Amino acid sequence: MPPPSTILVSGASRGLGLAIVNDLLDTGHTVIALSRQRTVAIEALAKKHLDQIRWVEFDLSSPDAITSEWFQQFVSQDQPIHGFVSNAAVAYDDLVTNLQLDSLEHQMKINVFSPMILTKMMIRQLLLHQIGGSIIHISSISTQQGYKGLAMYAATKGAIEAFSKSTAKEWGPRKIRSNCVVPGFMETEMSSGLSQEAKERINNRTSLKEPTSITSVASTVKFLLSNDSRSITGQNIIVDSGTI
Repeated sequence: MPPPSTILVSGASRGLGLAIVNDLLDTGHTVIALSRQRTVAIEALAKKHLDQIRWVEFDLSSPDAITSEWFQQFVSQDQPIHGFVSNAAVAYDDLVTNLQLDSLEHQMKINVFSPMILTKMMIRQLLLHQIGGSIIHISSISTQQGYKGLAMYAATKGAIEAFSKSTAKEWGPRKIRSNCVVPGFMETEMSSGLSQEAKERINNRTSLKEPTSITSVASTVKFLLSNDSRSITGQNIIVDSGTI
């Protein structure tokens, strides 16, 4: 990913997404940041980095609105784009016996359908400019380890891991790479509802006995976007403090 490169990041306004955006901006890249809200943190980055960041308001629960016309409002046909980080997600936490179809459908739209359609748009743009690129989906350690109450969430992330692996096989000949980063438990807004006891129990299941560092995950994403990782595709890169 020789600078200057343009990277599309979804779920960019807080938590891991914000850390990824900040990391990319600090290393000179241009970022198109998708999120539902323009947060104070995004405002601060926009003031600091001026023309390096473009914020786009969008709710990924409406995958049918992701059209070529919508995409070209912020990525014109003559603009090369080099990477896509699919980070936006919601967690539908409940026991399988309490599963509600409307909640499951809402989660599938945000966690699966919209990332798939955005990936389609990204690949079309890469093909138009005849360049390779890197696609990264943020998954979850819940696909590797069973967690009570996370069956529906894990299912969405498992679907994305399967999608990513086949995308890598399909478009590898055109030098388009696709990988998943699989973080362990992180201290983010998504996990803020957990009790301290639950957090300690999760941390004690790791080798390092600590939550996964958001900075470490963001650095892994940046590496997978770079040319240094040009031989890595179709992989699930686990960053989880060593879950045991």
